[in-house]
Amino acid sequence: MTYQERIRGLREDKDMTQKQVADLLGVAQTTYSQYELGKRPMPIDYLIACCKYYDVSADYILGFTNKNNPPEYR
Repeated sequence: MTYQERIRGLREDKDMTQKQVADLLGVAQTTYSQYELGKRPMPIDYLIACCKYYDVSADYILGFTNKNNPPEYR
C-alpha cells in the first residue's frame, strides 16, 4: 500500500474531508488532494503532523509496516 493510499484511508476512517485535513496542515484543499493522488510529495513536516493527528507511526503511513500502533516515543 502506498503512503497516498494510507493517508486517504486514515482520513476516511475519521470521516474527514480533504478540506478538513488541509486546514489542519495549513494548506489548500487542492494541495492536499495532490498529496493523496501522488501528484506532489508530502513534505516531512506534514507527514509528522499526520502521524500525530492520526496517532500512527511514520512507518505505518509510509508502508514499512502494517501495524498501525502509535509511536511509543512521546
